[in-house]
Amino acid sequence: MKATAIAHPIQGLVKYHGLVDERLRLPFHDSISVCTAPLATKTTIEFGDFPEDVAGINGRRVSGHELERILSVVDFVRVKAKVRANFRMESVNDFPTNVGLGASASGFAALAWAACAALGLPLATKEVSRIARRGAGSASRAVAGGFARWRSGVSDEDSYAYQLRGEDLRMGIVVALVSAYKETESAHRDAPSSPFFQARLAEMPKMLAEMEIAIRDGDVGRIAMLAERDTMLLHGITMTGTSEMMLWRPETVKVILAVKRMREEGVPAFYSIDTGATVYVNTFPERVEEVEAKIRALGVETIRCAVGGGARTVSEHLF
Repeated sequence: MKATAIAHPIQGLVKYHGLVDERLRLPFHDSISVCTAPLATKTTIEFGDFPEDVAGINGRRVSGHELERILSVVDFVRVKAKVRANFRMESVNDFPTNVGLGASASGFAALAWAACAALGLPLATKEVSRIARRGAGSASRAVAGGFARWRSGVSDEDSYAYQLRGEDLRMGIVVALVSAYKETESAHRDAPSSPFFQARLAEMPKMLAEMEIAIRDGDVGRIAMLAERDTMLLHGITMTGTSEMMLWRPETVKVILAVKRMREEGVPAFYSIDTGATVYVNTFPERVEEVEAKIRALGVETIRCAVGGGARTVSEHLF
């Protein structure tokens, strides 16, 4: 009763903001993202004769709210598999966490996949994405991999993710790493208090349709342009909610302005920012080296990424 899985974090393209149901993590609207390889979370879980449930992330034992989120996934799997055994879990990210790189998405996707594999449950993407969603909404899309859409649904049964396009659609992604602690859960809780929130909800059907068409057509330039527009809509809400969250840092604005200058110079580059300060700069694969050089010239650390696949089981365990 032991298994290991890996999953890639995600970049939100049409991001979700706010939850109708915090316990089941049901969002107000659908969302679309792309998995970012080679960044990955690797998770091993074993069920057995342990005195208590134990979980560790990057060598640190977790408790409190972090453990509660893990249990929201594992408890559901235990009930489904009719198993009462305690577990030991270890998870490791090979990229910085809590800086807006989607670590919770890859973390809970890998956990859900590994837990189902360990207890012999069928590894159907739709079902595992539903389970992963209980830990982090974006994890549902990390399970599906590639370019994925998360159905908001109206209940636990019909809120899941499915892949729109796989790794065959290549997109250049340069992460401009800005180290600032993100507050995703607080931002989701605060979102409906913004006077612009209802306007965003009204815009969502059009945004989602345009993004899905661009993905299915393989139009990387349009995908990147729409993700940039969605970024401004999302952060406009974050900045105008009750808490007036300013998640950007001076380096964030520096990268945004540099990306705009690139376009003026004829370089196809567009920015995308989830609920944090780190910036994704999206471009065509053949322009990645050029874009990365310009970002590095700002004194900002970069990570080069490409489109990643879905969650999967691996044979090398962490313990």
